[in-house]
Amino acid sequence: MLSIYLTRHGETEWNTEHRLQGTKDSALTEKGVNAATALGKRLTSVPFDAVYTSSSNRARTTAKILVNHQYDLITPTDALKEINFGQWEGKTSDEIQEEYPAEFDAFWNSPHTYNHLPHQGEALQVFQQRIEKALLEITQNHTTGNVLIVAHAVVIKVILTMIKQTSLEYLWDPPFIEGTSLTLIKVQNGEFHLELVGDMSHVEKQLTGSNYE
Repeated sequence: MLSIYLTRHGETEWNTEHRLQGTKDSALTEKGVNAATALGKRLTSVPFDAVYTSSSNRARTTAKILVNHQYDLITPTDALKEINFGQWEGKTSDEIQEEYPAEFDAFWNSPHTYNHLPHQGEALQVFQQRIEKALLEITQNHTTGNVLIVAHAVVIKVILTMIKQTSLEYLWDPPFIEGTSLTLIKVQNGEFHLELVGDMSHVEKQLTGSNYE
Protein backbone atom coordinates (compact mmCIF):
# COMPACT_ATOMS: atom_id res chain seq x y z
CA MET A 1 0.00 0.00 0.00
CA LEU A 2 1.15 3.53 -0.81
CA SER A 3 0.52 6.40 1.61
CA ILE A 4 0.50 9.88 0.09
CA TYR A 5 0.85 12.78 2.50
CA LEU A 6 -0.43 15.86 0.72
CA THR A 7 0.00 19.42 1.96
CA ARG A 8 -0.21 23.02 0.83
CA HIS A 9 2.72 25.41 1.22
CA GLY A 10 2.84 27.64 4.31
CA GLU A 11 1.28 31.09 4.44
CA THR A 12 3.00 33.66 2.20
CA GLU A 13 3.23 37.44 2.09
CA TRP A 14 0.81 37.59 -0.83
CA ASN A 15 -1.65 35.36 1.04
CA THR A 16 -1.84 38.01 3.76
CA GLU A 17 -2.32 40.73 1.13
CA HIS A 18 -5.06 38.73 -0.64
CA ARG A 19 -3.01 38.72 -3.84
CA LEU A 20 -3.43 35.87 -6.29
CA GLN A 21 -0.15 34.01 -6.75
CA GLY A 22 -0.65 31.23 -9.26
CA THR A 23 2.68 30.68 -11.02
CA LYS A 24 4.15 33.81 -9.47
CA ASP A 25 5.64 33.71 -5.98
CA SER A 26 6.13 35.41 -2.64
CA ALA A 27 8.06 34.47 0.48
CA LEU A 28 6.71 32.50 3.43
CA THR A 29 5.65 34.59 6.41
CA GLU A 30 6.83 33.82 9.93
CA LYS A 31 3.45 32.21 10.52
CA GLY A 32 3.95 30.06 7.42
CA VAL A 33 7.40 28.92 8.56
CA ASN A 34 6.12 28.12 12.05
CA ALA A 35 3.20 26.10 10.70
CA ALA A 36 5.51 24.16 8.38
CA THR A 37 7.83 23.47 11.31
CA ALA A 38 4.89 22.15 13.32
CA LEU A 39 3.83 19.86 10.47
CA GLY A 40 7.44 18.69 10.12
CA LYS A 41 7.44 17.65 13.77
CA ARG A 42 4.17 15.82 13.25
CA LEU A 43 5.66 13.88 10.35
CA THR A 44 8.99 13.10 12.04
CA SER A 45 8.13 9.44 12.53
CA VAL A 46 7.10 8.93 8.87
CA PRO A 47 9.96 7.46 6.76
CA PHE A 48 9.45 9.16 3.40
CA ASP A 49 10.70 7.42 0.28
CA ALA A 50 10.32 10.55 -1.81
CA VAL A 51 9.10 14.14 -1.68
CA TYR A 52 7.53 15.72 -4.75
CA THR A 53 7.04 19.46 -4.67
CA SER A 54 5.80 22.17 -6.96
CA SER A 55 8.78 24.00 -8.39
CA SER A 56 7.45 27.29 -6.99
CA ASN A 57 9.73 28.64 -4.29
CA ARG A 58 7.01 28.80 -1.62
CA ALA A 59 6.38 25.07 -2.02
CA ARG A 60 10.05 24.11 -2.21
CA THR A 61 10.83 26.14 0.92
CA THR A 62 7.98 24.41 2.75
CA ALA A 63 9.19 20.99 1.59
CA LYS A 64 12.71 21.63 2.91
CA ILE A 65 11.31 22.53 6.32
CA LEU A 66 9.07 19.45 6.41
CA VAL A 67 11.89 16.99 5.79
CA ASN A 68 14.39 18.82 8.00
CA HIS A 69 16.50 19.86 5.00
CA GLN A 70 17.03 16.33 3.64
CA TYR A 71 17.36 17.78 0.16
CA ASP A 72 18.15 14.47 -1.50
CA LEU A 73 14.53 13.36 -0.99
CA ILE A 74 13.05 16.35 -2.81
CA THR A 75 12.05 16.39 -6.48
CA PRO A 76 10.69 19.76 -7.68
CA THR A 77 8.38 19.59 -10.71
CA ASP A 78 6.53 22.14 -12.82
CA ALA A 79 3.72 19.60 -13.16
CA LEU A 80 2.58 20.37 -9.59
CA LYS A 81 2.65 24.16 -9.94
CA GLU A 82 -0.50 26.12 -9.17
CA ILE A 83 -2.94 26.98 -11.92
CA ASN A 84 -1.72 29.84 -14.12
CA PHE A 85 -3.99 32.82 -13.57
CA GLY A 86 -2.38 34.91 -16.30
CA GLN A 87 -2.98 38.64 -15.86
CA TRP A 88 -4.67 38.08 -12.49
CA GLU A 89 -1.40 37.12 -10.83
CA GLY A 90 -0.04 39.64 -8.37
CA LYS A 91 -3.35 41.49 -8.19
CA THR A 92 -5.61 41.65 -5.15
CA SER A 93 -9.02 40.03 -5.09
CA ASP A 94 -10.65 43.46 -5.16
CA GLU A 95 -8.65 44.51 -8.22
CA ILE A 96 -9.57 41.33 -10.10
CA GLN A 97 -13.24 41.65 -9.19
CA GLU A 98 -13.27 45.19 -10.54
CA GLU A 99 -11.56 44.32 -13.83
CA TYR A 100 -12.99 40.83 -14.47
CA PRO A 101 -16.20 40.54 -12.43
CA ALA A 102 -17.84 37.74 -14.46
CA GLU A 103 -14.74 35.54 -14.69
CA PHE A 104 -13.82 36.06 -11.04
CA ASP A 105 -17.35 35.19 -9.89
CA ALA A 106 -17.40 32.09 -12.07
CA PHE A 107 -14.05 30.82 -10.78
CA TRP A 108 -15.16 30.94 -7.15
CA ASN A 109 -18.88 30.19 -7.48
CA SER A 110 -19.28 28.03 -10.60
CA PRO A 111 -15.80 26.85 -11.56
CA HIS A 112 -17.08 24.52 -14.28
CA THR A 113 -18.12 27.66 -16.23
CA TYR A 114 -14.88 29.60 -15.59
CA ASN A 115 -13.47 31.39 -18.67
CA HIS A 116 -9.69 31.78 -18.59
CA LEU A 117 -9.33 33.49 -21.96
CA PRO A 118 -9.95 37.19 -21.10
CA HIS A 119 -6.97 37.27 -18.69
CA GLN A 120 -4.83 34.73 -20.58
CA GLY A 121 -4.90 32.13 -17.83
CA GLU A 122 -4.78 28.33 -17.89
CA ALA A 123 -8.00 26.50 -18.62
CA LEU A 124 -9.26 24.72 -15.51
CA GLN A 125 -9.87 21.54 -17.48
CA VAL A 126 -6.29 21.61 -18.87
CA PHE A 127 -4.97 22.24 -15.35
CA GLN A 128 -7.03 19.32 -14.06
CA GLN A 129 -5.51 17.00 -16.67
CA ARG A 130 -1.99 18.20 -15.76
CA ILE A 131 -2.47 17.47 -12.06
CA GLU A 132 -4.14 14.11 -12.58
CA LYS A 133 -1.30 13.04 -14.88
CA ALA A 134 1.30 14.12 -12.29
CA LEU A 135 -0.44 12.20 -9.52
CA LEU A 136 -0.78 9.05 -11.60
CA GLU A 137 2.91 9.18 -12.54
CA ILE A 138 3.82 9.40 -8.85
CA THR A 139 1.68 6.36 -8.04
CA GLN A 140 3.29 4.46 -10.91
CA ASN A 141 6.75 5.28 -9.56
CA HIS A 142 5.79 4.30 -6.00
CA THR A 143 3.40 1.42 -5.31
CA THR A 144 4.27 1.08 -1.61
CA GLY A 145 5.80 3.19 1.15
CA ASN A 146 5.32 6.86 1.98
CA VAL A 147 5.40 9.83 -0.37
CA LEU A 148 5.04 13.51 0.51
CA ILE A 149 3.57 15.99 -1.97
CA VAL A 150 3.87 19.74 -1.33
CA ALA A 151 1.70 21.81 -3.62
CA HIS A 152 -1.04 24.46 -3.72
CA ALA A 153 -4.69 24.97 -2.82
CA VAL A 154 -6.22 24.47 -6.27
CA VAL A 155 -3.88 21.54 -6.94
CA ILE A 156 -5.14 19.78 -3.81
CA LYS A 157 -8.76 20.60 -4.58
CA VAL A 158 -8.43 19.06 -8.04
CA ILE A 159 -6.84 15.93 -6.57
CA LEU A 160 -9.78 15.64 -4.18
CA THR A 161 -12.31 15.87 -7.05
CA MET A 162 -10.36 13.13 -8.82
CA ILE A 163 -10.47 10.81 -5.82
CA LYS A 164 -14.10 11.58 -5.02
CA GLN A 165 -14.96 11.32 -8.73
CA THR A 166 -16.86 14.60 -8.67
CA SER A 167 -16.97 17.27 -11.36
CA LEU A 168 -15.29 20.68 -11.28
CA GLU A 169 -18.66 22.14 -10.35
CA TYR A 170 -17.96 20.92 -6.80
CA LEU A 171 -14.32 22.05 -6.70
CA TRP A 172 -14.83 24.38 -3.74
CA ASP A 173 -16.84 22.02 -1.55
CA PRO A 174 -15.55 22.10 2.07
CA PRO A 175 -13.14 21.85 3.70
CA PHE A 176 -11.03 24.88 2.86
CA ILE A 177 -7.39 23.87 2.30
CA GLU A 178 -5.31 25.88 4.76
CA GLY A 179 -1.56 26.40 4.45
CA THR A 180 0.29 23.28 5.75
CA SER A 181 -2.98 21.38 6.25
CA LEU A 182 -2.52 17.62 5.97
CA THR A 183 -4.43 15.31 3.66
CA LEU A 184 -3.66 11.58 3.70
CA ILE A 185 -4.41 9.32 0.75
CA LYS A 186 -4.02 5.54 0.71
CA VAL A 187 -3.50 3.86 -2.67
CA GLN A 188 -3.88 0.12 -3.16
CA ASN A 189 -4.48 -1.84 -6.36
CA GLY A 190 -5.01 1.40 -8.24
CA GLU A 191 -7.74 2.59 -5.90
CA PHE A 192 -7.52 5.85 -3.94
CA HIS A 193 -8.94 6.21 -0.44
CA LEU A 194 -9.09 9.42 1.58
CA GLU A 195 -8.02 8.89 5.18
CA LEU A 196 -7.70 12.53 6.25
CA VAL A 197 -8.54 15.86 4.57
CA GLY A 198 -7.26 19.33 5.42
CA ASP A 199 -6.27 18.51 8.99
CA MET A 200 -4.66 21.33 11.01
CA SER A 201 -4.24 19.63 14.39
CA HIS A 202 -0.45 20.20 14.33
CA VAL A 203 -0.99 23.97 14.34
CA GLU A 204 -3.61 23.66 17.06
CA LYS A 205 -1.13 21.69 19.17
CA GLN A 206 1.52 24.33 18.51
CA LEU A 207 -0.83 27.05 19.75
CA THR A 208 -1.64 25.12 22.93
CA GLY A 209 2.00 24.34 23.62
CA SER A 210 1.74 20.56 23.17
CA ASN A 211 3.72 18.56 20.63
CA TYR A 212 4.08 15.20 18.88
CA GLU A 213 7.26 14.10 20.62
